[in-house]
Amino acid sequence: MSNTLKERLHADVIAHLRDGNRLALTTVRNVLGEISTREKSGKTPVELDDAQVTTLLQKEAAKRHDTVRIYTEAGETEQAATEITEAQIIEAYLPKPLTREEVEGVVDGTIAALKADGQELSMRSIGVVMKPVTALVAGRFDGKTVSEIVRSRLAS
Repeated sequence: MSNTLKERLHADVIAHLRDGNRLALTTVRNVLGEISTREKSGKTPVELDDAQVTTLLQKEAAKRHDTVRIYTEAGETEQAATEITEAQIIEAYLPKPLTREEVEGVVDGTIAALKADGQELSMRSIGVVMKPVTALVAGRFDGKTVSEIVRSRLAS
């Protein structure tokens, strides 16, 4: 049985407490706090699924990377190092990024499958191709680049 990303984060809080890893503990607790805030922020409470948690984790890691730049420019190397470590802790929960070649393979496979189903594909079919491709590569490759790959394939 595979656990949800949230369950993994909660389990890791206990592990980090036990191991006395204060930075990892604080980082994971902060991320769980962000998830909790997001879940309770609307009119009705929601439960974030793994895809939504992944998006939130990507934003949290990106925030850390932005802060690293600010600290580095200010000569605050110790704080910058802490932010880098926090970003790495968060990124460990993200799915393994895909290479451009892997994404091109997904795009080519999707286009071939759609054509096999009798779909006529043209430049107007970007949405038709993007939907299944995005479902397969979400959170693992830059969406803008995926769109460019799909466009180039449909143009040829």
